[in-house]
Amino acid sequence: MSSMFGKPRASGERPPQSPLTECNVAILGCQGAGKSALTVKFLTKRFISEYDPNLEDTYSSEELVDQQPVLLKVMDTADQDGPVNCERYLCWASAFLVVYSIDDRKSFEGCQRYLEVLALHARGCQRRCPMLLLGNKLDMEQYRKVPAAEGMSLASRFGCLFYEVSACQDFAGVQHVFHEAVREVRRRTERSLPLRPLFITEERPCPPVATPVALPTHHGLASCTFNTLSTVNYKEIPSVAQAKLVTVKSSRAQSKRKAPTLTLLKGFKIF
Repeated sequence: MSSMFGKPRASGERPPQSPLTECNVAILGCQGAGKSALTVKFLTKRFISEYDPNLEDTYSSEELVDQQPVLLKVMDTADQDGPVNCERYLCWASAFLVVYSIDDRKSFEGCQRYLEVLALHARGCQRRCPMLLLGNKLDMEQYRKVPAAEGMSLASRFGCLFYEVSACQDFAGVQHVFHEAVREVRRRTERSLPLRPLFITEERPCPPVATPVALPTHHGLASCTFNTLSTVNYKEIPSVAQAKLVTVKSSRAQSKRKAPTLTLLKGFKIF
């Protein structure tokens, strides 16, 4: 079952040939960590404290992240016994939000099992999706059992982003986490795009000094000369070259004993 949150949209607001880019986020974690509360807070700005722990659903919301529209789909999972039979979201999600409660160490330990499953899946399919570790219930600070340093250490171990928020009080923080998941998906997508070949031109002077060439005089016409200065050579840099800066300069040697130097890539010189 899928639900749509947000304001109703008039037909014709978006042409059918311009569909929104989709981003699928799966919310994982043990029961009682506040997954549903985070989902509802993000989608409706409301906080609801009681949910059916056996209810799993997928919701959709049109978001504007960094001035770019995106159709964000959120799967609020309801695993009964931890990460078991999790194929339904492993192949579906493009990002994972793993949630624990800062006042419940058992939920924090459960996050480690989820992260291990996600890491194993990424190695098996050679497709690494962004993972974000989220400590929820920051409003329960006086009952904290999981220090923030432990959350940061676990996130660093698995290469995750780490946040602490309160689904009860902090809509801006919750929204930031979901939007950051979208940003991470975009960054991974951009990095996976094939690099286009880079073409540059370099001007090489003819050896070694331009020689005036006199044209013959015919029928009393005055003679004229022209100088051959350089030729243009096209070179292709292979796509594997990670060129961040390309500077091409052409100049004639100040001395006949020195050849011109062309700086092509940062840190490399061709003589």
